[in-house]
Amino acid sequence: MGSRGTIARRLEAVTDFDDPSPALEQYLTPPEIAAHIVHLAGLQNDLTDGTVVDLGTGTGMLAIGAAMSDADRVIGIDVDRSALEVARENESRVFGLEGGSGRSSSSSSSVSSPPSSSSSSADSPIDWLHADVNRHPLSCPDATVLSNPPFGAQRGNRHADRAFLETAREIGRVSYTIHNEGSQEFVESFATDNGGTVTHAFRASFSLEHRFGFHEDERRELDAEVFRIEWRDSNRVA
Repeated sequence: MGSRGTIARRLEAVTDFDDPSPALEQYLTPPEIAAHIVHLAGLQNDLTDGTVVDLGTGTGMLAIGAAMSDADRVIGIDVDRSALEVARENESRVFGLEGGSGRSSSSSSSVSSPPSSSSSSADSPIDWLHADVNRHPLSCPDATVLSNPPFGAQRGNRHADRAFLETAREIGRVSYTIHNEGSQEFVESFATDNGGTVTHAFRASFSLEHRFGFHEDERRELDAEVFRIEWRDSNRVA
């Protein structure tokens, strides 16, 4: 695993959404935050001996960061097909893959679990899965979950981060999630009520450029918080 700074520099090649959706609150995870998360996960031995799942992967920042940090298996899942196309292009750019794309799957009824490691092509470290994180086809107990979920800032999208935490609890042995500032009480309460324990927490900052019509400033700083949660075995779906 490379240093945190090296990971962040390599992740600067990950590009943003072509047409970001305000309803999905699509913002690019800053490389520095992604690098901090995957570096910490590596130090905690959370990237090996299991599957790393990036819930709401967007254009692949956290999934690619995990893959470059020697994760055994990585799955990036998102409901937005166009975002997954960008994610595959980003994967190709970062890892120098031939052909310009990684592997992808649809959320059809025939998909019951992520592809086995034996089906992985040598030049594509990440499986990209088109599915809703709330109705996912994954069956991978003991996963490490990474996620930058919607903060629930948009009307009709309240508590969106809770749904991501619920999925993390279902499939995860441990999870790393990014939340809006002031979420610590909620996250700790959710973890306690669902058999989890917050073991690490740190503050982070997003520098957001003018993105949607309702944004008034050309650039603003958004404060966030990141939490690592360990989940008990009884919570996971086999």
